[in-house]
Parts: sequence; C-alpha cells; structure tokens
Amino acid sequence: MLAAAALGLGCIQLGVVLPGSGDVWWAHVLFAAVFWVYVAAGILAWLRRPSNRIGALLVFGGFMVFAASLANTDIPGIAAFGTVCATAVFAVTIHLLLAFPAGRLRTRASRATVVAAYVVSFVLQAPLYLFDKSAPSPLSVADRADLLLVGEWVQRAAGALVVVATAVILAQRLKRADAAHFRVLGPLFAYGMLAVLTISLRSFLLENIFGLSPLAGATVQLVVFGGIPIAFTLGVLRGGFARTGALDELGTWLGATGAARLSLVDALAQALGDNSVQIVFWVPEQKAWVDSSGTQIELPGPQAERASVELELAGARIGAIVYDAALNDDPDVVRAAGRVIAIAAEHERLLAELRASQDALWRSRARLVAAADRERRRIARDLHDGIQVRLVLLALEAQQIANAPESALATARQATALRVGIDAAAAELRRLVHDVMPSTLIERGLAAATEDLVDRMPVPTSLYLNITDGRLSERVESTAYFVIAEGLANALKHAKAQKLDVRVERAGDRLFVEVADDGTGGAALSVGNGLRGLADRVDVLGGRFHLDSELGVGTRLAADLPCAS
Repeated sequence: MLAAAALGLGCIQLGVVLPGSGDVWWAHVLFAAVFWVYVAAGILAWLRRPSNRIGALLVFGGFMVFAASLANTDIPGIAAFGTVCATAVFAVTIHLLLAFPAGRLRTRASRATVVAAYVVSFVLQAPLYLFDKSAPSPLSVADRADLLLVGEWVQRAAGALVVVATAVILAQRLKRADAAHFRVLGPLFAYGMLAVLTISLRSFLLENIFGLSPLAGATVQLVVFGGIPIAFTLGVLRGGFARTGALDELGTWLGATGAARLSLVDALAQALGDNSVQIVFWVPEQKAWVDSSGTQIELPGPQAERASVELELAGARIGAIVYDAALNDDPDVVRAAGRVIAIAAEHERLLAELRASQDALWRSRARLVAAADRERRRIARDLHDGIQVRLVLLALEAQQIANAPESALATARQATALRVGIDAAAAELRRLVHDVMPSTLIERGLAAATEDLVDRMPVPTSLYLNITDGRLSERVESTAYFVIAEGLANALKHAKAQKLDVRVERAGDRLFVEVADDGTGGAALSVGNGLRGLADRVDVLGGRFHLDSELGVGTRLAADLPCAS
C-alpha cells in the first residue's frame, strides 16, 4: 500500500509540473525518481528489518524529497508546502547518519544534534520565505531583503555547526569501531557527509567553487540524494551490522504474541536474511542431532557449502543453526542470533526430543508386534512339524498294536516303544512351553527362575540376588527373566565365555538386571532380533537398556526397569 501511494503521488506530481516544464522536464522526472528510490529502499529495509527504524526514516526522507519537489508546482498552497520542506532532507540525512545501524539515537549528543538539524531545516528556513517577495502565497509577509540575507547566513552557520557536530560524533564512532565495522561505517559516513555538504553548501561548493550552473548544481545534488537510501539500505541488510539487525529482529520476535508471532525458524530466517536456515537439536540420550520432526541428521562438514554453529544454554549443548555460508560469511553473526533464541530453541529441542521418543516408541512397539508374530509362527511350526507329526505317528503305531495278532512279547515291545515315544513327545512339549514362559517363573517368581537358570549353566556362573519373593508385576518379571536368559544364551553360543556373572537387585521402585561375561565381545543391537527385541521390551516398560560389548573384553548387558509390587 505504501509503495502504491508513493507511485501514485509521484505520477500526480509529474502530471502537475511536466506540462509547463519546457526543456527541464527531465529535472522533475529526476525528482520523482529520487523520491521513488527512497521509498523503495526504505520499504525493502523495513520488510527485512521490521524493528529497525532505518527503513522508516528512509521512507520519511523520500516523502520529504517529494514535499520539496512540490515547490516547483504552480498551485500556491502546494508550492508553499514544498517551500517549507525545501531543506528537510538535510535533517533526515543527519538523522540517518547518527541513528545507523538500528535507527535509534543512543546518546544525548546525537539526539541534540538531530533536534538542531530539524530546527535548521524547518525553523531557520522560515526567514527564507517570510521575507522573500517571490515566495509562494501565502508564505511571504514582507519584502525585506536585509532580513532575508541575515536569515540565509544564520541558517548556513547553524547548518555548518550541525555538520561539524555530526562529523565529530561520527569520527568518535569510527575510532571505536573494529575492523569489520569500520569497513562499513567509513564509506557510509563519508558518503553521508558528502550528501549533507551538498545540501547545506550547494551554492558555495557546486556553483562558486566548481562553477556549475544552478540547474547543474541542483542535478548533482539530486543524484547524490538518490544514492543515500541505497547506501543505507545496503549497510542495514548486509555488511558488518547484520548482527545488530538480527538481534533487533529476534528481540521483536520474542516480544510478539498470538498471530503476530512467526515460528522460530521463520524469525531466524528473516533476521539472518537466509530462507534456507535450519535449527537442529541435540538429544543427549541418543547422542545425535535431530530436526524438528525428530529425524536424525548430520551437521555439515567444514568444507561444505552450508555451515553450522552450536547453541548452548547454561553451558550445555542444546542445538545448532545450519545456514548458507555464502550468505552469512561471519559465524559470529549467527552465533549472536543463537544466543538470543537459546531459550526458545531449548523449548523446541524438548518438543523434538519428545517427537523422537514417540517415534522410537512406536517403532519399538511395531518391532514387538513383529517379534510376537514371529514367535507365534515358530510355535505353530514346531507344533505342526514336530510334536503333531510325532503324536500322529504314535497314534498310528498304537492302532497297529491293537490290530496286530502277534504274541504277547511282541506286543509288550511295541507298547514299550510307544511309551518311549510318548515320553519324548511330552518332553519336547515341555521344552516348548518352557521356551515360551518357564513354569518356574510362573509358579515361584523371578528369584527362583533365575536360580534355576543359573544352576543349569555349563560354565561357572555367579549370582547376586537382592530381591524379595513379594513378587513383582508379571511384565517386569518376564522382561527381567528374558534379559537374563538372552544374556546367558548369547554368552554360551557366541561369546565363548568361560565365566558368567548375573546380578538382580531392587532399589526402591527400580529393578536392575545385569549379565556380564568374559567372552569375545562384539555384540550389537543391530545384529539379529534377540537383543533388539529385548531392548524394545525394556523400552515399552519405560526402562533403559544398556549394552557394552567391546571386542576382546567381554559383554555387559543390563536393564534398568521401573517396578511395583
């Protein structure tokens, strides 16, 4: 809307002045072009840095240029307004110089100098039209050439004092600036002071010293004006003051509420001017980086096109900002922005960690379902292909005995063989049932089942039990038992262990189970389904599963389970 208004006003102004402009029509077009450059640059800076007042000052300066151009019209009231604002851009330029980079005047000297500049531009401008008979109506009150001359010199002297004060303040800022800021401040301040001098001393510098005609001098002045918004906009959006802009923007974002508040990533992208910026989070339990959805990612390497800086809160790593290194070549800028958003990033990190935990829980549940299905299929296969077939054969054999007209001795032998087969089938059935859920665990509890398991180990196995027989919940007991059973089985089958240690201990509302061996090590959750299934069972109960298995050292398998009687 602001851009449309500026475009419309400029076109209206040109429509009013161009018909009677003659050969100098281009000067009016130049005035309108400078006005549009100011407004366009100001809107750009305002959109990219909403809390930075430089953009608003540039827009205001553009409208002051437009107001000054109205003095060229033939409409008395409008021309009078333009005459009043003829030197307003002088004050705006001083304001821009002293308020850069955030658009705020931070010292008393700066504020006093800017106030003086506006007094020079508006108050001391009054004698130049009040006592000039050629001034547009109704501004002129008397034809007093003497007072007009005094007014001109007073305004020039006051303007020169304002310029000197501005130069002193800017020189002090340059003296305090570091090398990176000096590279931006030096050229910008030099150009700004040149523009101020062309405004306040145009007739002396351009016409008297350089011998330019009034029209040529005014043209040079307009061209210099046109460069001011471009220089200041580039200084705000790029260069060494991106950090100031970023902090201002993020400070505004932190104070916003409701619909006005952007997402954390959008606010950071707007502050840094990098739409590809990404915030990732550190999950200590997983020792991994995850994005906002909980998906694990890797940070870019040192030679990559993208770079990253880590975020810390109270000395602890919480996340990282991944950004385009070509757009932001100074990591300190990104790091400074990160310090502003650290608390908000910690909130986002906890959400991402929760999402990651939820994803892990759903994946573990899916694996448990799959493991249960596999176990059911195995039991069905064993029953169908093993015991069922054997029982069918035994039934056929029993029928043959019943039908065979043989001697009592032969019948006795066949009956004995049948009895042996039945005993073997029953033993196989007992083993199958024991594999699914040991009867000792069901009838006598975890302590007795663990003792029975350790007693049947073919290698020396020590057992430390510190639990009572008050019985734990069935889920906790069965999970703890299978952790022990899997640990012992792996140690015998794969680790070639010569000594085993089992520890079962309850402390408060936690049950600690541990199986350690002196075998070859090298066990991993990613190999096979046994350990992964155990980890999932422990995870579903809200416990923690640990596996340490260094090659050549041995394996330590442990589970920490929440428990209740």
